Amino acid sequence: MITMKKILGKLILIVVLTTSGTSLFAQAGPPEPPGDPNADGGPVGGNAPIGSGLAILLTLGAAYGGRKVYQYWQSQKKELED
Repeated sequence: MITMKKILGKLILIVVLTTSGTSLFAQAGPPEPPGDPNADGGPVGGNAPIGSGLAILLTLGAAYGGRKVYQYWQSQKKELED
């Protein structure tokens, strides 16, 4: 049986977590504008490399696809044996 104390406690917790999260967004100022790429400020899009992240993403996608193909092959193999 759920008591009124439990319901009230959960309701207070939800209200506190909801309101504290929205007040945190207002404390950050806008980011600094990027530097001029012609004046040694770096590239316009930043200098974060995407090559290694892309390779990891493609490898994980290929592994996931291979697993799905293997699972399908196993299910078809079992159906042919039955």
